[in-house]
Amino acid sequence: MERIVIFARTTKTEGEIRLRFRLTDGRRADLYHKSNIKASLADLSKFNVDGTLRPKVSVYNKQLEDDITREIDAMRRAYRKLVEAGEIITAAQYEESVAKELNPDVIIRNEKKTLLYSLNKYIQDSYRDGLFGLSRYKHFNGVHNRLSRYLQINGLEEIMPAEFDVDEIMKLRQFLFDEYLYVPKYKRIYQELKKVEIPTKRRGANTVAHEMKMLITFFNYLEIRDDIVKSPFRRLSPDRKKKLTQTKEDDPIFLTIDELEKVKATEVPETLQETKDAFLVHCALGCRISDYKRFKMEHIFVTDEGIPYIHYLPKKTKGSQTNYKEIKTPLVRYAFDIIKARDFSFRVIFYEGGKSGYNKKIKQLLEIAGIDRLVPIHNEKTGENEYFPLWQRASSKTARSTCVDIMAKYQIDMYAAGLHRRGSKAVERYTNMEIRDDFALRNIAFRQPAYKVDKDLNVLE
Repeated sequence: MERIVIFARTTKTEGEIRLRFRLTDGRRADLYHKSNIKASLADLSKFNVDGTLRPKVSVYNKQLEDDITREIDAMRRAYRKLVEAGEIITAAQYEESVAKELNPDVIIRNEKKTLLYSLNKYIQDSYRDGLFGLSRYKHFNGVHNRLSRYLQINGLEEIMPAEFDVDEIMKLRQFLFDEYLYVPKYKRIYQELKKVEIPTKRRGANTVAHEMKMLITFFNYLEIRDDIVKSPFRRLSPDRKKKLTQTKEDDPIFLTIDELEKVKATEVPETLQETKDAFLVHCALGCRISDYKRFKMEHIFVTDEGIPYIHYLPKKTKGSQTNYKEIKTPLVRYAFDIIKARDFSFRVIFYEGGKSGYNKKIKQLLEIAGIDRLVPIHNEKTGENEYFPLWQRASSKTARSTCVDIMAKYQIDMYAAGLHRRGSKAVERYTNMEIRDDFALRNIAFRQPAYKVDKDLNVLE
């Protein structure tokens, strides 16, 4: 059940403060609300953090008690309505809902449609209508929150979309790069964030470019709806717009088949055995980590020819697919054996980050296996490539890249061979391989023997 407390962080010992409140609900929610209540610290000292009077208090500010009770009740109603609606609750969405509870007759002012209001509505509507997947929805909410902090710091909370011009775009871009520099000066804003959300270093150029592209999409949407005459991004010169949205990627980091064999043959401590098994299977499947986490034994089917395979709708792109066509990936023998032995259960993959997460353990695994081939990584500060042992830069993405690289080396590119023009529908027909063809190629690519299983997944020798 949700718990609401007065969140009064201050170094003052006297005078007035503006009350803030915090709502928590286990791991489900951790939300803050800024009220318009101003209270003297002397009056506030007579209340518990949950807004109730302290024991034996008989003389107190009755108006303050009423104001606190009204605020907490509105917060609770707003939260429960959002939960009942099945919403993924964001800070902006929650503030709007609380405002509606407190001022149901005044909320019409939202028709004013400030930039933040419009962006939040665009995000929520796009997610509701299936235009955004969960990952993109969360990413857009992150952009909304960073824009909100930028506007707050610059006193622009009420700015309208049509007022957000080229100068503001360039200032926002610089803020996105260097937000970490604002943290010491605006502690009040950043103390309400979770620790992992507080920027501690300069953001990368690719990150900022991606977020600029998201804002371009949003402003284009406003232009199409006639909410604005012209997107401010269309007022940028071509060179400047290109600079704003340009991304450069390092070459993908992958293992060669010989390096993969080396990992297989490496004895590891018991603490890394699950990571080794999970990583080896991941390399054979080549799926995204978001899909890998969903796989269970029920995802394994067997063809009439006895070939076991995984089938699934890719989580990232299924919302934008024009059909419900599944990905079907045959299981090479070593991956099948590991999956059966572990009942397709790898707990380690559910914790990617942190000092003991999947990505960290992959690095440890590859270091022990001696995968120290040097790979180039671009340094944005110097503008030059730096070289690191592969194991230092490896992550779950390395497994996907490994599968793609190994498989690509055993398939003929019809475009490169000049047999068809790029994008040809004929190529799409020809390259829609049957599972048995895919299985044969994978066995060769991964140096694995052909095998068959029965419907109960017993190997037929």
